[in-house]
Amino acid sequence: MEINITGAKILFELPFGIKITETQVNMWLVMLGIALFCAWLTHDMKVKPTSKRQIVAEYLVKTVENFVTSNMGEKWRWFVPYIAALFSLALFSSLISLLGMYPPTSDLNTTAGWAIMTFILITFYKIKTNGPLGYAKSLTEPIFIMTPMNILGEFATPISMAFRMFGNVASGTVVSALIYAALAVLNNAIFGWLPGILGEAAEKLPILQLGLPALLSLYFDVFSGVLQAFIFCMLTMLYIKSAAETE
Repeated sequence: MEINITGAKILFELPFGIKITETQVNMWLVMLGIALFCAWLTHDMKVKPTSKRQIVAEYLVKTVENFVTSNMGEKWRWFVPYIAALFSLALFSSLISLLGMYPPTSDLNTTAGWAIMTFILITFYKIKTNGPLGYAKSLTEPIFIMTPMNILGEFATPISMAFRMFGNVASGTVVSALIYAALAVLNNAIFGWLPGILGEAAEKLPILQLGLPALLSLYFDVFSGVLQAFIFCMLTMLYIKSAAETE
């Protein structure tokens, strides 16, 4: 089984050299799970909530609406579906590691794709607000010689967003794996000296691997996953709002 440069395993190859990786399969599973969950929540909704399921659905929608309008303003309410989709994808793509599956956010292709979409929206609103000539002129300010630096600064936004989430999720996965392996070695070193069947049982029973990895998982998989999804969406909203208000 091959592994590509991003660390995701290549599961199989289609005609014309098209390779299907763990990232693609797991991302489709995440999207399918979110779609089924949303379909279940919104099934048979009433004008007045009569079920806990509908109450939860309305609460989630209201929470995202408040999140977007409090950061971008009331006129950006229509932006709620995009932020909701982005946050849920980012969150569950990280939390899927709790099931022992490869998190798509550990693949730079995933986070780079989201960052590029945000970059396109930022550029669109800058051009819409200032016009093509105004946007081009802004790249030459405060003096013309700064143009190359300003252009690099434009592209630095999606690059930093992509690498921030990718780096945090991927590093958490690596650190957890290293600690888990180190605990296995330590377990054998501490209990492996026991004679006979006791030593064999101690080596096979990962006593030291029972508690600490679970605590680390709470941080790297749960807390860090939620935090990185929140930061990514927050930056998306602030960058786009700033671009739309540029004059």
